This record gives sequence, C-alpha cells and structure tokens, in this order.
Amino acid sequence: MFSRKKQPPIKSLVAQGTRIEGDVHFAEGMRIDGEVVGDIRAGSEQSSILVISETARVEGAVHADHVIVNGQVVGPVHAAELLELQPKAKITGNVHYKALEMHQGAVIAGQMCPVAVLVEEKPPLKLASNGQ
Repeated sequence: MFSRKKQPPIKSLVAQGTRIEGDVHFAEGMRIDGEVVGDIRAGSEQSSILVISETARVEGAVHADHVIVNGQVVGPVHAAELLELQPKAKITGNVHYKALEMHQGAVIAGQMCPVAVLVEEKPPLKLASNGQ
C-alpha cells in the first residue's frame, strides 16, 4: 500500500515530556515521542501512519494502517497494512498485521496474528497406490 503511494504526512506530535491520558484520534500521520495512556486510533477515511519513537510509551490499543514502533507499547497493536518493529521496540500485547517487518532486537510478548487473507482452497492430497 505504501510502497507505491506517498506516505501520509505527519500532522500531529506528542512531544517528549508530554503525557496524554485518554483516547487519541488522528487523521493521516502522527508521531508519539511522549507518553499516551489510552487508545490511539487513526481515522478510516484516509491512509494513516503512526510512529511510536524510541522515547515513547503507549498504554492502550493502537490502530492505524502503517505502524512503526521503536518504543514501548502495552496493549494490542492493529496494523491494517504494515507493522514495522524497529530494534528498540517492545510490545506487551497481541499484534495484528497484514505485513510485518521486524528488526533484530525488537520484542513481542503476546500473540502474533496475521490478518486473515483469503486462501484458495487446495484439492485434498491423494496417496499413490502401491503397484497399481
């Protein structure tokens, strides 16, 4: 999705030293350098990108098309398209993704759940008969 199209611009920032308590809703792009205690959700009208930097901490569910994590997340992460886990990423919770890029050093303490992709039904295997 993002490889051929230009990524959405980062329009919102939670700066380092800032703490937000409550749910956060954003459009297009957002970067978290501070702390958020609550769910973070991108609007569904446009493509979205969420960057959780090395200095960031999120306690709550995360929902966006493209999620890049290099900080700490305590809660489930839902990436509709791409989940990118950079070397200092630490997620405590289940991750749901369509595509995953995980760098050495990233840690997930939870289940990894790829988004269900329709798989063509394959014919059943038949054993070859002996000598006939």
